[in-house]
Amino acid sequence: MLTAEVDAYLAGIPSALAPDLTEVVGLIAPHAGLVYSGPVAAHAYALLRGRSYEAAILVGPSHYESFDGVAVVPSGAFDTPIGAVRIDGDLAETLMRQTPLVKARASAHDREHALELQLPFLARVQPGVPIVPLVMGDQSPRTVHVLARALADVGLGRRLLLVASSDLSHFHDARTAAGLDGVVTAALAGFDGPALERALARNPDHACGGGPMAAVMRASWARGARDARLLCYRDSSAVSGDTHTVVGYAAAAFGTAAVPATCPDSEGPPRCHAH
Repeated sequence: MLTAEVDAYLAGIPSALAPDLTEVVGLIAPHAGLVYSGPVAAHAYALLRGRSYEAAILVGPSHYESFDGVAVVPSGAFDTPIGAVRIDGDLAETLMRQTPLVKARASAHDREHALELQLPFLARVQPGVPIVPLVMGDQSPRTVHVLARALADVGLGRRLLLVASSDLSHFHDARTAAGLDGVVTAALAGFDGPALERALARNPDHACGGGPMAAVMRASWARGARDARLLCYRDSSAVSGDTHTVVGYAAAAFGTAAVPATCPDSEGPPRCHAH
C-alpha cells in the first residue's frame, strides 16, 4: 500500500519538471504525514529519476530529543515497510572524524519521523542507494556552518545527494502562513542561504527544519551547485480544507542548469502537479 501511494505521487509529476537541471546536488523536501506532504515531496524526488548517486546524506531536525550538535546512526540499516535502507558506515565515520559535532546517538532517531518520511521516496527513485541519517539537536548558526562545511568536504569525488527535511510554518491561518512561508520560498528560489539564515534568526517560526535547509544550501553551493529551483509550495489546507490552522510544505532543488534561472512570475510559487 505504501509503495502504491508513493508511486502514485511520483507518477503525478511530469517528466519535464525542471528539465534544465543537468545535475542535482541537494533537495529540500517536507516530512509531515504522507497524505499531506507526499504530493509536495514527490516534486523533489521525481527529479532523481534516471540519475545515479553513490549515497544520500539526509539532514533533519530533532522533534523529540534535545541535544547539542548532530546525531548519526553510524551503521546498520533503517527498516521501512518497503524494505531496509542501508547506512553507509564509511561515510558516517568520515563525517564523525571531520567534526566532533557529529556523534553517534541512536536514541535521537528512535521516534524521529523527519528522515523516515524521505526513505520511501528515496527507495523508489534510487533503489539500493545507502544513506547517512543526520538529526540536528540544535540549529544554531555555529552548528549549521560547521555541519555545512563537513557536508561540503565529505566524499569529494563521489556522487552524493544532500537532502534537507523540513516543513515550513506551523498552525497559523493560511494567510499568515503564506507570508511566513513566502520568505523561505523566496530564499530557496534565489539560492540565498544568508537570507534564509537571517530570516530564521529573526523568527525561527518560519520552519521546523530551518537549520537542515540552511546547512544543505551552503553545502550544495560548496559542492558546485549554482542554480536553484522552487518546485512546489502548498499548505495542509489543500488536503484538510481547514484554512484556519495550516502547515506549509515546499520542495526545492539545487544543482547545475543548462540555462540560467528565470525570475518567478507574479503569481508566486509554482503550483503543484500532484493531488
